[in-house]
Amino acid sequence: MNLLTVENLSKSFGELTLFSNISFGINKDQKIAFIAKNGSGKTSILNILAGKDSSDTGQVNMRKGVRISFLEQEPNLDPDLTIEETIFASDNEVLKVIQNYEHALQNPEDAEAYQKAFEAMERYDAWDFETQYKQILSKLKLDDLSIKINLLSGGQKKRLALANALINRPDLLILDEPTNHLDLEMIEWLEQYFARENLTLFMVTHDRYFLERVCNEILELDNGQLYNYKGNYSYYLEKKEARIEQEAVEQHKSKLLYKKELDWMRKQPKARTTKSKSRIDDFHDIKERANKRRQDHEIQLEINMERMGSKVVELHKISKSYPGKPILDKFEYNFIKGERIGIIGKNGTGKSTFLNILTGKDTPDSGKVVIGETIKFGYYTQGGIEIKEGQKVIDVIREFGDYIPLMKGRQISAQQLLERFLFDRKKQYDFVEKLSGGERKRLYLCTVLIQNPNFLILDEPTNDLDIVTLNVLESFLLDFPGCLLVVSHDRYFMDKIVDHLFVFRGNAHIEDFPGNYSDYRTYEDSMEQDLRAEKQKAVEIKSSKPERTDSQKEKKLSFLEQKEFKQLEKDIEKLEAKKEALQHKFTDTSLSGEEITELSIQLSDIEASIEKKTERWFELSM
Repeated sequence: MNLLTVENLSKSFGELTLFSNISFGINKDQKIAFIAKNGSGKTSILNILAGKDSSDTGQVNMRKGVRISFLEQEPNLDPDLTIEETIFASDNEVLKVIQNYEHALQNPEDAEAYQKAFEAMERYDAWDFETQYKQILSKLKLDDLSIKINLLSGGQKKRLALANALINRPDLLILDEPTNHLDLEMIEWLEQYFARENLTLFMVTHDRYFLERVCNEILELDNGQLYNYKGNYSYYLEKKEARIEQEAVEQHKSKLLYKKELDWMRKQPKARTTKSKSRIDDFHDIKERANKRRQDHEIQLEINMERMGSKVVELHKISKSYPGKPILDKFEYNFIKGERIGIIGKNGTGKSTFLNILTGKDTPDSGKVVIGETIKFGYYTQGGIEIKEGQKVIDVIREFGDYIPLMKGRQISAQQLLERFLFDRKKQYDFVEKLSGGERKRLYLCTVLIQNPNFLILDEPTNDLDIVTLNVLESFLLDFPGCLLVVSHDRYFMDKIVDHLFVFRGNAHIEDFPGNYSDYRTYEDSMEQDLRAEKQKAVEIKSSKPERTDSQKEKKLSFLEQKEFKQLEKDIEKLEAKKEALQHKFTDTSLSGEEITELSIQLSDIEASIEKKTERWFELSM
């Protein structure tokens, strides 16, 4: 069933044409991803579909009665409302029923109002709906519904807007970068939710795992043409490559035909027959096809990197906390040349604080950061580029010099550098405030890299970048010889470029995991399965034996056994603490082979002792 049809849409801003004569349709249960380069008008198309903007030409035809929800990149919420009021401000009839029921619960003395509200819940079958919307709020960490919108962070506002869009259960859900501002746990939950639910989606996202696992169709705007792929991201990559190869073959044939027809035209045929006139008309079409070329200029990143000495960065017993919120507790680490570390963890666990301490933008409560003399940081922050009123793109780069050094003693002009970052000569003289979100991020990345860092720190670098730019950035980072520290919720990006992870688990607990993100998820899933199996086994053991009271247990044990039982609990707790401290020592990269062997023997002895004492503890507790 068709929900929406787009016919011949065009949109321009002055002399800049974003897209022209775009046509496509959206049918029920389709999950469509819209892919295009930054600056191609992706957000403009979403705004037009959602009725937030109008096109220059063409029209959007909607099926009668279709309900649309739109998640914008920057949600527009009433700052005077609370989270709860924002949710119930919807025109969704079932939400009104739930709101009335919750009000009735707060006034139990009004039995008649409660009865009416209860009957309405039954009539609209709102019980499951209520459970589901509360689950959505919980998963998106929106627990305190009384908070006002003006007190929320940008990320919280985005999550609230997403929750609102999901709760309303629209016929068509339009999403602009839905995974931005979500931590990995939330992204994976949303991924599973979309894959499971019968929803119709039309989205713009750079998250390639999300594309792979959620979407069943991809619509690509490439060099002004719209291409449709009936499959997920892997299918799209395969078919796009085949299409480009076929286009190259067709263009080669067109060039050969053009040469042949050009020879014929130069002979200036005198007989203007109907056939020759038709051939002359066809010649112009052949010429256009033969001269057509793809705009596939990739970003070429070959900035000169400062030399790196033997000492990189050393962290000595770094501690940092805020009231009631520990971030780091005597954290120690020595970075070595060429390290590629990813940082993951839930929002609010201190990832950005850690980066700020490392770069000197923040100070630790105790401990010290020792930075090697040759180290030059390049810090790409979430804040992005600082926009100055009236500043043009070329002016941003010229602040670093008219000429920028490259590898092997070469140099290029600021204009040439911008061209390598996909800003053509015309775009270079645009005002920065007119750039799209992705173009601003690309320009900001350019300003970080041209300073020749040898220790690159990237805080959410993938947000708002198009897939083409992401692929090239990944290729550059794979060849980057310096140190790399990345905070990202883009699982595909992390898998490709990092060797190991700092896992921020909260409460100042940081784990050094040897592997990429997929390795980590496999490990976590296996641990969860083992834990579930242990819990199930414990339940089965408990259910197979009659429950005894503590007094009965104590009566069965002698005085000495009771004393031994209590001592064992203390011993096991101390041994577990020793084990954790030993395991942490293994993260010290300066350890010699002999020291590692010695630590391994100590760890083995402690584990054997824990196992023996635990076994005895179980014997006494049965």
